[in-house]
Amino acid sequence: MSDQAKNERAPEDIEATEAKAAGERAEGSVGDDYEALVRLLKENEELKDKTLRAAADMENLRRRAARDVQDARAYAIANFARDMLSVSDNLRRGLDAVSDEARAAGGQALNSLIEGVEITERAMLSALERHGVKKLAPEGEKFDPNFHQAMFEVPNPDVPDQTVVQVVQPGYSIGERVLRPAMVGVSKGGPKAAAEKPAEPGPVNRQAEKDA
Repeated sequence: MSDQAKNERAPEDIEATEAKAAGERAEGSVGDDYEALVRLLKENEELKDKTLRAAADMENLRRRAARDVQDARAYAIANFARDMLSVSDNLRRGLDAVSDEARAAGGQALNSLIEGVEITERAMLSALERHGVKKLAPEGEKFDPNFHQAMFEVPNPDVPDQTVVQVVQPGYSIGERVLRPAMVGVSKGGPKAAAEKPAEPGPVNRQAEKDA
């Protein structure tokens, strides 16, 4: 098209061409802005996910550290407590070795000595208990291999099977851990422990059945 033809174009044609060009530029700009917005939203979601993961990791680390500190406090004396239990056992063996006849014939001096040993034993066990050490004396309870060590079986048809019927040596725990399992004798030949009763069904919703 010659310059003269261009100059001879109607003003409305020129305006329409310019409007079309402006519209095309606007569409291109909107498309670019939309793509940039989508990219920014995606980056924002990724950053949010990373932030949440980092916060969760920090919370898990905090809980783990708190649990480690709690365990260190609770179980720091475990080895010491175990050694003290050996001392307590020896005190008890010494007391048990003195017969009733010997106590009766021993006089005031022997009885005072025995009483002092008994007080020492009780004080030692009380001190351990204040630091979280608990005595396990499970006579009459169901045998639990996590806390008890079976030494022998006692045939008894009148007692539920696997029930602790005799404690040879008491056990001890600290926190949720076993310092020393209780040495026990368990029953054999009695009835099995009753199975747990199944849960009864709840009330039936009649209206819901009708609606169904």
